[in-house]
Amino acid sequence: MSVRVRFAPSPTGFLHIGSLRTALYNYLFAKHHGGSCILRIEDTDRTRFVEGAIEEQVSSLAWAGVTFDEGPHTGGNHGPYTQSERFDLYREYGMQLVQNGTAYYAFDTADELGAMRTRQQNAGIAPKYDRSAMRNQFTLGELETARLLAENASHVIRLKVPLQQDIRFNDLIRGEVVVNGREIDDQILLKSDGFPTYHLANVVDDHLMEITHVIRAEEWLPSTPKHIILYQAFGWEPPKFAHVPLLLNPDRSKMSKRHGDVMVKDFATKGFFPEALVNFVALCGWNPGTDQEFFSMQDLIDSFSLERVNKAGAVFDYQKLNWMNGEYLKKRNVHDLARELHPVLAGKGYQYIDEEFVANVIELVRERVAFLADVADFADYLFSDNLSSLTPEAQEVLAKLPTLNTALETFKHGLGTSLDSPESFKGLAQAAADAACVKQGALMKPLRLVLTHREVGADLFSTIKLIGIDRCVQRIESFIAG
Repeated sequence: MSVRVRFAPSPTGFLHIGSLRTALYNYLFAKHHGGSCILRIEDTDRTRFVEGAIEEQVSSLAWAGVTFDEGPHTGGNHGPYTQSERFDLYREYGMQLVQNGTAYYAFDTADELGAMRTRQQNAGIAPKYDRSAMRNQFTLGELETARLLAENASHVIRLKVPLQQDIRFNDLIRGEVVVNGREIDDQILLKSDGFPTYHLANVVDDHLMEITHVIRAEEWLPSTPKHIILYQAFGWEPPKFAHVPLLLNPDRSKMSKRHGDVMVKDFATKGFFPEALVNFVALCGWNPGTDQEFFSMQDLIDSFSLERVNKAGAVFDYQKLNWMNGEYLKKRNVHDLARELHPVLAGKGYQYIDEEFVANVIELVRERVAFLADVADFADYLFSDNLSSLTPEAQEVLAKLPTLNTALETFKHGLGTSLDSPESFKGLAQAAADAACVKQGALMKPLRLVLTHREVGADLFSTIKLIGIDRCVQRIESFIAG
């Protein structure tokens, strides 16, 4: 059977970086095996519905390069792909379980369930539905159950967990998992309003959509024994399961906004390249088995395997992600980058934004920044002649060189010749230093401050070439004039 996996988000919020990784691992596994990746919307919990959430999630996934072979936006032969459009199916299959004795009616009120939990907590017992003491078809009997149903009494349908049975399954990442039935709650399958719970809808959909592998976050691991019981109750072959580790903050707590961005749109807005983010996220929990750090999407597809996904949680290292984004910045075509940067430069009102000029600026400074947008601020002295004010520290540096004006006059005079290369500017700087009776190294920082009003930057002589002779002369004259 061809591999079929699914990513099944809920419309309860925007795409979390952890969800991106889950979707990515599903996508890579499917493509590695020549299979299909399906998008399914699990919207049975309408109380947490967020308008526009699914559209944002699909858009963020597409930005990252994760696309789907089937789903509500692409169609397919196993739809509908939105659970709210499949409620009749869940009711039908839920009733099948009641009829074959693997599920049952329960009529308990919220107050009765609350009292049960209180009794259990007071007795030091973990709260769990007590089938033998509550109002269900086993304690009420068939006649009373039939009467209540005929009167449309409020009720739910619960899973009848086999209490004497060990539930076993093999997780492709974690190995064999064994849970005794007494540790599992009689989960609600159909709520009193007829809506299915996650567990019933999930199992029915995975079966009907012919899902072969369920790859999801480890937080769903405790639910898997319930799903195995449901597959057994229906007489269906379960898919293979793989539960990937959580993403963790640097302090190894569960990833949260307290430590940085967690939504994919935040990373996109901040200026991360999608290729860099995908590369980094793929390596958060997956080990390629080599020293390779940089992967294209096709590289990831070719290399990915569930056997190399780690069991332990993966720390999300924001500093390493920034570094990786900077490495991708160094590799990108400078003319493509210049076009991407143009709106940022235009928005700042800069006048020197010709594409060729901007491409040359990016080529010069991209070793020193991690984000493309940072070029606009880091090299503002190249895009505009309205230089930032000199800091007190910078003014102190300039004041320490009494013969600075002599050096500047010599440098300015030399710029009026045919000099127009970094090498020639270096020679001119030496001549200016000689005229001021200082070493060339002592002149470099003051000269950079006069021409850029910055203490650090890219190679000074390449910077001078980009500023241009006329602009350099004007800046030197302006400084000397005070």
